[in-house]
Amino acid sequence: MLPDPNSLYGPLDPAPDAGYENAPPRMGFFTDTSVCIGCKACEVACKEWNGVPESGLDLLGMSYDNTGALTANSWRHVAFIEQPRPAGHGAPSADVLGAPVDVKPERPADAGPQFLGMPGTQPPGRGTGVEERTDFRWLMMSDVCKHCTHAACLDVCPTGSLFRTEFGTVVVQEDICNGCGYCISACPYGVIDQRKDDGRAWKCTLCYDRLGAGMTPACAQACPTESIQYGPLDELRERAAARVETLHERGVPEARLYGHDPNDGVGGDGAFFLLLDEPEVYGLPPDPVVTTRDLPKMWKRAGLAALAMAAATVAAFVGGSS
Repeated sequence: MLPDPNSLYGPLDPAPDAGYENAPPRMGFFTDTSVCIGCKACEVACKEWNGVPESGLDLLGMSYDNTGALTANSWRHVAFIEQPRPAGHGAPSADVLGAPVDVKPERPADAGPQFLGMPGTQPPGRGTGVEERTDFRWLMMSDVCKHCTHAACLDVCPTGSLFRTEFGTVVVQEDICNGCGYCISACPYGVIDQRKDDGRAWKCTLCYDRLGAGMTPACAQACPTESIQYGPLDELRERAAARVETLHERGVPEARLYGHDPNDGVGGDGAFFLLLDEPEVYGLPPDPVVTTRDLPKMWKRAGLAALAMAAATVAAFVGGSS
């Protein structure tokens, strides 16, 4: 009997596949970066609810982003990407009110400092018009564990510390984690990290304790602009598609979804994003693939190599004895 072609990749409902009967709808996050204001309320709410240790004040010199990356002590990371001019050759982006906002046109390298004017009471470009606006734009994104449909971290964990919940999410049981670190190298997104003081792996749980009580995850609850939206994954995908269509109609052709496709290399993500530029700009892999997808082929080839070596050894022994 041939194995299920979707056993390690492709469309799948992860909770029933993990053995849950009558599982609730798969829950997840849709993060709309076009309305993220970089307030970091999600970072703070995540730390407070989950008891995540403080990371210390480390001025990284990366705009207002002093978190730097997802770590064992930062389960949410609000990235600030400064763009003097995006790849869309002057294509507008959207402000938090949904109004078109232009971006900085290309300037000569020797143009020198530019006075951007005093702060005003209106959104940038609203008073001067699109053509005269010359400042840069920020791309902001609250990054988090993707809760993959096909999670390589689950495949490689030797202790069962990582498990699939009835909501389709992926959770680490830190009390039985032995600190081997296999999950860290297996994650295609580089999400999981170890704490230096105890070596165990930690990451976002999508507030599993809140989900069981019918509550919204802390980060989504705290987000003032609803950039982080929580709900049944199918509904979020429909909502995200409608949002992309709206942005395209408003003159934002670079808006695209990331991690929403069940046919991608991880079977789709439980936490997906609306981006305003290429994934690489946000530090995301353009075409993520579950790192354990080729395990059957690898074992098959290793088995064939072992058989060939055994046959060669037997042949050499028989030939030598004769």
